[in-house]
Amino acid sequence: MYGTPTPPKAHHPGFLDIVNAAKSRVREISIEEYKAMVASGEPHVLVDVREESEFAAGNVQGAVHLSKGIIERDIEGQCPQKDTKLILYCGGGFRSALSADNLRIMGYTDAISLDGGWKALKDSGLPLA
Repeated sequence: MYGTPTPPKAHHPGFLDIVNAAKSRVREISIEEYKAMVASGEPHVLVDVREESEFAAGNVQGAVHLSKGIIERDIEGQCPQKDTKLILYCGGGFRSALSADNLRIMGYTDAISLDGGWKALKDSGLPLA
């Protein structure tokens, strides 16, 4: 066998290595910065990169759902302009950083990861769906 399974939600070192590498290449914003952006009316597209079941359990009103598994395939259909400000969120900020890094590689110049992800958003006071 492959050894004793790790309890759910534990992040393995190899995963954390690629997340940290991605975070070094992409911009991250805090929930406070995002709320200020919303309050100022700054144009952006909010993209939820969580899995379908996570999105269905709750999301931010107006968010576009493109899970990490399909975002690279489908983003150009949703946001063909590569300079669109994209704010990506996941459960806590890891998958969104990986996705933002891939979008950067694809030529998107303003793909930003929301630090804290859904955990921060659901307590933010922003409208939820």
